[in-house]
Amino acid sequence: MWKGGTTSMSWLSTMPSFYSVIIGVTFIFHTNGIPWTEEKLQHRAVTLTEDEIRAALSHTDLEQMWQRDLRPLLVTRYPGSAGNQAVQNHIKTTLGSLGAGWEVMEDKFVSQTPYGQLPFTNLIATLDPSAKRRLVLACHFDSKYYPPQWHGREFQGATDSAVPCAMMLELARALDEELKAQKDSSPDLTLQMLFFDGEEALFQWTPTDSLYGSRHLAKKMEATPHPAEATNTNQLQGIDLFVLMDLIGAPSPTFGSQFQDTSSWFTRLQSIEKRLHSMNQLAEHPNSVQYFWPDRHVGRVIDDHVPFLNRGVRVLHLIPSPFPSVWHTFDDNEENLDRTAIQNLNKILQVFALEYLNARPAVPSDPQNAP
Repeated sequence: MWKGGTTSMSWLSTMPSFYSVIIGVTFIFHTNGIPWTEEKLQHRAVTLTEDEIRAALSHTDLEQMWQRDLRPLLVTRYPGSAGNQAVQNHIKTTLGSLGAGWEVMEDKFVSQTPYGQLPFTNLIATLDPSAKRRLVLACHFDSKYYPPQWHGREFQGATDSAVPCAMMLELARALDEELKAQKDSSPDLTLQMLFFDGEEALFQWTPTDSLYGSRHLAKKMEATPHPAEATNTNQLQGIDLFVLMDLIGAPSPTFGSQFQDTSSWFTRLQSIEKRLHSMNQLAEHPNSVQYFWPDRHVGRVIDDHVPFLNRGVRVLHLIPSPFPSVWHTFDDNEENLDRTAIQNLNKILQVFALEYLNARPAVPSDPQNAP
């Protein structure tokens, strides 16, 4: 018991306004006076050491990614097709098999299209659903629909967007141990992956014939309380940063920063590319090659980020400028992918995710230094 407690409490009871000020000041010092929905604005990422980077990247394997994840996605997969369902099953099975313990939810809905009512399914994979804040990685898994006269030729949509989906699955698998440890140590910040259905126009791009999945999910998340018991905050407010990947996999991609409020995070991608280059972690990446150009002006593109951007979510849109030459042609296939660029971008994205999540990989002890 604190000596003199009775006297002090009696004194405070005569000065309620002073006591309230003390409580208020204490609250501000303990919380920095920042609502949790604004913590994203002051978030600071860690910078991994070279040994931590090597440890983190030691588990990523392009050839395994190609066989395990990319090829199962290179099928006709427009909404409602058998290939679309097969891809959904692959994504769910892959994430469900990992030790980190992902929660994978389906967002099923039916929407009117130029071809009548069609079913759509978004997949939402969350590492720790109880965490308030989320770093979101997103892509679309559907492929462009071609009408019956094109039968006999399959549109694979390799860059659009099988490769980004495979990259996300590879990140989850390669960093499984690191993500599991981050989940246990960081209850307030987690990783979420969104796989959108129906990004492509089924007939001709219009505001209603496009972005079916992202339009539906953004509206749904805005109307869903977060945390679950909240009365005035929603799931969109829980998104720290929305990183959308599209049209990735062609040779020599270059990316520009589209949004001023996330320019510092885009610059961080450039920094990671430079650091990995200096460590000889990037293959066929001479000094003349650079993927990320923070000062390069690029026009804004309508893509799955727009329904979220319009609701105030901060966005990084990782789409090459110019688009790949194979865009929306039957040459957007496995044969025309650049394996080296994909693996280099895999590594950059994996380091970015770990640093944003403040997740430091365990560095194995050097047997030469062991006692």
